[in-house]
Amino acid sequence: MSELSHYDEKDGIRMVDVSEKAVTKRRAVASGKVLLTPETLSILSKNENPKGNPLEIARIAGIMAAKRTSDLIPLCHQIDLSKANVSVEFAEFGIQIEAEAITTGQTGVEMEALTAVSVAALTIYDMCKAVQKDIGISDIRLESKTGGKTDYDRKSFV
Repeated sequence: MSELSHYDEKDGIRMVDVSEKAVTKRRAVASGKVLLTPETLSILSKNENPKGNPLEIARIAGIMAAKRTSDLIPLCHQIDLSKANVSVEFAEFGIQIEAEAITTGQTGVEMEALTAVSVAALTIYDMCKAVQKDIGISDIRLESKTGGKTDYDRKSFV
């Protein structure tokens, strides 16, 4: 198993050594969906949710989560983020979430962007569960990444 990056020569779990990687500007964008009924969307658009406005709280929760990713995902490196941002928008299906993470470093920020989207979605779920019991969270995925060994853009793979 030594060819796997998170195993050492004795097949023990290890953090990947990135000390030989080049320091570059790295950026990742992730997205996800919170599936809500038209009734719940109406409540949110009228700012009548019993727990307050979940969209702005979700944005802040997502940004905080991006900054704490290495505390949540065991083998992630601690990264000094240059930027973490989360946007939330009403959509026909519910709420569309997008997160962007940027750093200048030796490893990418995909996990930070994905963690931001996930926690933002969970925050919306938590704040809306009193008005809708069957909320869905779906399609959490990496949209793009740049600055590492290989760039990725989901649109070019569709």
